Amino acid sequence: MMDFLPFALPEIGDEEINEVVDSLRSGWVTTGPKAKRFEEAFTSFLGGNGIESISVNSATSGLHLALEAVGVGPGDEVIVPTYTFTATAEIVRYLGATPVMVDVDEHTFNMTAAHFERAITHKTKAVVPVHFAGLACDMDPIIQVAKKHGIRVIEDAAHALPTIYKGKLIGTLDSDVVVFSFYANKTMTTGEGGMVVTTNQEIAKRCKVMRLHGISRDAFDRYTSTKPAWSYEVIAPGYKYNMPDISAAIGIHQLLKLPVFQVKRQRMAEYYYEALKDLPIDLPALPIQGCSHAWHLFPIRLKDEVLVSRDHFIEKMAELGIGCSVHFIPLHLHPYWRDTYNLTPEMYPVAQCIFESEVTLPLYTKMTDDDLLRVVAAVRQVLVND
Repeated sequence: MMDFLPFALPEIGDEEINEVVDSLRSGWVTTGPKAKRFEEAFTSFLGGNGIESISVNSATSGLHLALEAVGVGPGDEVIVPTYTFTATAEIVRYLGATPVMVDVDEHTFNMTAAHFERAITHKTKAVVPVHFAGLACDMDPIIQVAKKHGIRVIEDAAHALPTIYKGKLIGTLDSDVVVFSFYANKTMTTGEGGMVVTTNQEIAKRCKVMRLHGISRDAFDRYTSTKPAWSYEVIAPGYKYNMPDISAAIGIHQLLKLPVFQVKRQRMAEYYYEALKDLPIDLPALPIQGCSHAWHLFPIRLKDEVLVSRDHFIEKMAELGIGCSVHFIPLHLHPYWRDTYNLTPEMYPVAQCIFESEVTLPLYTKMTDDDLLRVVAAVRQVLVND
């Protein structure tokens, strides 16, 4: 029997391993020189131009820091898509504000400017568009609406590295803050971790202070000073969101490999498209001219004519040795969000319909050509032969 093909695996090489070992031997295992090196490399990857990159221990932490830095608090509303992971909304609750969920586009699974604008009230402080699966939201009209109403734009780019929107990398648009994820299954990884990106120096300063207990000086600066530097001031009740050097050591080399990883993901997505195009499924939306897809995920939808249910499809794929997943269970279906805000499926007809038919196929850079053949053969067996 063939080995089970998991839904996702990171691709870690000797370069990452050696860099981590170097950190362990150096004695500097928390936030230090390698975190700074990783931040500088990330800024360079995005092209510089006044960008500040602030490493954190998760994208969730980064989103929390971003909303706190733009002043979100009790009484405010933040608009988010219902078709996202719970982290996008939970960080709003951390600050005592109210997340307002909106529906998404049936083809891209992304929030649109129209969804956003319809949900605006006098309490709206920020909007958090999510670039689902690695395909950018149509950001120009979203930013235009936000500027018209004085609303802050925080991009949830957990899936979107390296995504291009109209010739520009996500992370370089005219939004307030962009937050990337380096979780184990993302397009590059640090195990756990994320990056906050902004060109606003006041936001950057606030995020850096709040990232580590509200202390006015980085621990790295204090502990490496050649002069006595034990003194510091706590200027706010901050958090513990810093990225340790052990994680940054992985990220330094993952970032160098990212262009090659992206070529692999693009090739695999193209193969899936060609091999699955005749089946009774809807394939994921493709980027328009001038844009590119990061292909963090490859989500398909089973058409109504398919005789097996979505859940049964996933079970049958597992029996054939293929791990699949669902992205996402919409927020309005989870007990906390549903019950707290009296949400119903009828309020989000598009997201509800997507969820009921969506399956995410494996797509990660460690997959071989034989692995791709196995996935396609299994999909065909379940949809055509069963």
